[in-house]
Amino acid sequence: MPKFAIIILIFIAVGAIIAAIFTVAISRKNYFFSNIPIANNQISENMILTSPSFNNDADIPTKFTCDGGDINPELHVQNVPEEAKSLALIMDDPDATRGRSFTHWLVWNINPETTLIKQESVPPGSVEGKNDFPAVGYGGPCPPQGSAPHHYHFKLYALDEMLDLPSGSSKSLLEAEIDKHLITQAELVGLYGR
Repeated sequence: MPKFAIIILIFIAVGAIIAAIFTVAISRKNYFFSNIPIANNQISENMILTSPSFNNDADIPTKFTCDGGDINPELHVQNVPEEAKSLALIMDDPDATRGRSFTHWLVWNINPETTLIKQESVPPGSVEGKNDFPAVGYGGPCPPQGSAPHHYHFKLYALDEMLDLPSGSSKSLLEAEIDKHLITQAELVGLYGR
């Protein structure tokens, strides 16, 4: 038998074997792929924090700053993990000129079923900490006159516990507790310059 005929027969045999393997795999409901584990057979969605007042990396309206009403913007929360027992929120400005991030708002023990933080309000049952103005509650963006726009980070944390922190606690105390109980987090960034 000529050499090329033997080669052709080998290719045909190999092709038949490959076809048989795939036929068996399909008949067994893709056995080779169905055994890849996926937790709860679901793809988890990331927690999301948004605002109807400004888009991510866009300008924060003046009404939410020290040049306006100095009130907190409305925030929307989505996809909080089922295992979360509470939420915490930190708003700060890493562009501050004091050599460290400037704290504008600290809130914790937010109900994990919360989907809306209303404008000019604090979620029922939650606790507020002391910002760097210093005062307890929200302090809006207030960068130095003539500065380039600062970035204001609204950081939402899903936690596995309610936190035993008194009202007026500092950012460092809150962050220490967050580090112990963090499940996941989300972030919204707004800009403001003067």
